[in-house]
Amino acid sequence: MNTRRLAAALAVPVLLFSAAACGDDKGSSEAEVSVKGDFGQKPEISVEKGSKPGDELTVKTLSEGKGDKVEKGSFVRLDFAVQSMKDDKPLGGSWSSQGQTPGGKDVRRQDVFAAGQPGQQVPAKVADAVIGQRAGSRVEVVGTVKETIGEQVNPQLGLEPEDGLVWVVDVVGAQKVDLRSEVKGDQAKPDEGMPEVKVLSQKAAEITIPKDTKAPSELKEQVLIKGTGPEVKAGEGLIAQYTGVKWEDGKKFDSSWDHSGATSFQIGTGSVVQGWDKGLVGKHVGDRVELVIPPKLGYEGQAGSGLDKNTLVFVVDIVGKV
Repeated sequence: MNTRRLAAALAVPVLLFSAAACGDDKGSSEAEVSVKGDFGQKPEISVEKGSKPGDELTVKTLSEGKGDKVEKGSFVRLDFAVQSMKDDKPLGGSWSSQGQTPGGKDVRRQDVFAAGQPGQQVPAKVADAVIGQRAGSRVEVVGTVKETIGEQVNPQLGLEPEDGLVWVVDVVGAQKVDLRSEVKGDQAKPDEGMPEVKVLSQKAAEITIPKDTKAPSELKEQVLIKGTGPEVKAGEGLIAQYTGVKWEDGKKFDSSWDHSGATSFQIGTGSVVQGWDKGLVGKHVGDRVELVIPPKLGYEGQAGSGLDKNTLVFVVDIVGKV
């Protein structure tokens, strides 16, 4: 990532389109679209020549899952594929976006966000179509470029605003978590050389860097509160509260508490800084974790971040996963 805010790379415009609930298809279209493949498999999308999208976005539930229902504000993890109706060619998606776990294993980069909040890869109106769906569902969304993405389109795609797109979205997971959630429990004292942490309820943590102590050159981590929830695995969506400060001057550069509260992102796939991937995979829901991340595992080489030369200290409350 190349911004100060840890979750900023996941941002797209706020969702604006409300789709019908799962099983209640919306809209009509002249498009003749075929989608083959089961949920979880890369879909095979084909569009009959000459097909065009309707005047409005259309949403169709191709298969209905049995998991948690997506409500506005639910955290979701999605797979997706998109295809041009103009020439029946694929334009990408999560099945063609590969990341790597901290152990070097290939893993798909999926989209993780809170429905009704900014996401990353799936555009706003398409993302909003999953509201009312259940985890395990496969959904088809058909509309013009203008309706699904907006007026600003990468010219390299060769698409016009009125050209049609077909999106196939798999709702991999859904979890409702209060944005003000925080970890509770008795907090351990920091290990030798680790910063002091004082956590005030519903506020950014206060982190004090040890005096006359050189910043570590390797990742340092400590579980301050041990949770009892499930283990966080690479590829899952992590839901967290966090505060980050610079080792060099102790100044806070960001906190989820300064924004909308709990945030989410895919963990263990290279979607966030390496220090997070290495330090949080294998932890548990309910853990409070302190991380000290050297530049090489943070923003080194990303001058635009303003943090490329800094050792970063984070306190992370893992409040859920999806």
